[in-house]
Amino acid sequence: MRLKRLTALALASCCIAAVTPAIADTVTAPQGLDQSATLLLTDLPVFAPATALAQSAVPDASSLIAPPKAATTQVASNDDTSADDDDDSLVAAATDKLAGHVDGHAREALLAFAMKLRDIRYHRGGRAPSTGFDCSGFVRYVFMHSIGLDLPTNSASQFLAGLKVKRNEMKTGDLVFFRTRGKAISHVGIYIDNGQFIHSPSAGKTVRVDSLNEAYWAKHFVGAKRPEGIAKI
Repeated sequence: MRLKRLTALALASCCIAAVTPAIADTVTAPQGLDQSATLLLTDLPVFAPATALAQSAVPDASSLIAPPKAATTQVASNDDTSADDDDDSLVAAATDKLAGHVDGHAREALLAFAMKLRDIRYHRGGRAPSTGFDCSGFVRYVFMHSIGLDLPTNSASQFLAGLKVKRNEMKTGDLVFFRTRGKAISHVGIYIDNGQFIHSPSAGKTVRVDSLNEAYWAKHFVGAKRPEGIAKI
């Protein structure tokens, strides 16, 4: 009977040791017990179910690490690129629309500007109203200052740079070329409409409008070219 009581007391002590973390690995026997009971209690191993349970319940550290966000970042990056592409498309569309509006009036603007330069005297090598114009200088000045198109500096180069146009398909702003001295291209003017063109003819004359049907110009007419800058207008 006494042995059972001692055993029960030992088990109770073990439970207390398991709940209280400050308890040592061995149990100190209570006062008032005889030597045999003390030996029994101190020789019993400590049973600590709470500690074992805590150790088994700790999750693996790797399971607590957040998954990598590379995939999410990649998606965001793709979305940003798509947004940039959309913005670029909108800008391009707006630019094309504006360019179409401006180009639609380029020929008219070019002709209006050319007509304002009538009566400026001819001057060989002239490139400005203040000095006078030769034929290619007049054409180049009109294109540059009316629509911002930079043409070659002489009539032969302007002829080579343009796109060939049939006489019945000529439009305002096309260039008309002549051979007035030998076989080389030596004269250029700007086509207006109805067979008329504006040009700076020769020494002693001024910028004026003439007709391709006049005998002299009809005889020396070579053809028409369209500057690439207005080819789609």
